[in-house]
Amino acid sequence: MEWTRSDTVALSLQSCTKCHGLGLRLDRSGNPTACNCALRGIFRTCFERFRRCIEQEAYVSRVSCEPSPGGHRRPTTWGRKDEEFIADFELVTKRTLDELEHRLFRYHFILGADWKLCCRKLNVDRGTFFHAVYRIEQKLGRVFRELKPYPLYPLDEYFHGASCWPDSASEAWRQEQAAPNVVPIRPKIQLRKLRFPSPVKKAA
Repeated sequence: MEWTRSDTVALSLQSCTKCHGLGLRLDRSGNPTACNCALRGIFRTCFERFRRCIEQEAYVSRVSCEPSPGGHRRPTTWGRKDEEFIADFELVTKRTLDELEHRLFRYHFILGADWKLCCRKLNVDRGTFFHAVYRIEQKLGRVFRELKPYPLYPLDEYFHGASCWPDSASEAWRQEQAAPNVVPIRPKIQLRKLRFPSPVKKAA
């Protein structure tokens, strides 16, 4: 995907020495890419939403209706977005991280262990722990944004819906809704033109 400033400027750090608060930097090929501070911001935003979905009461979750692609029509599907986000977050995390990174992620982010307990459990020093945490946040932040076809970030598109519809299917659906093929119960009434008698000319 192509990163733009609108994707990263709200998540970047003003004190970052690499992007200077813009959230973009140039990679080795000279193409713009997201800065590490913006990637960590994406991860923290998704992680906060993950925690909110986990900690909320079961009755707060609700079923939502959303369109799904299918031919020329737009059938709707029902789903529980909070539970789907929890499952997607955990599956993407497990598939992206290696074994050691996933253990650190589970101890620190999921179970809430501090750096002292994680260092003692994983047998690493303090510097190695925090470098690993930053690396995990950057890796997952990039995956959450670049995941296809449905990225986890932005959250408003995930929960409320920017659907990935082909232009031809969308146009056909709009035309069908604008002019539906409905068979009338009664035949149409044919309007006849009324003919008025021509005025009689008086004799001179």
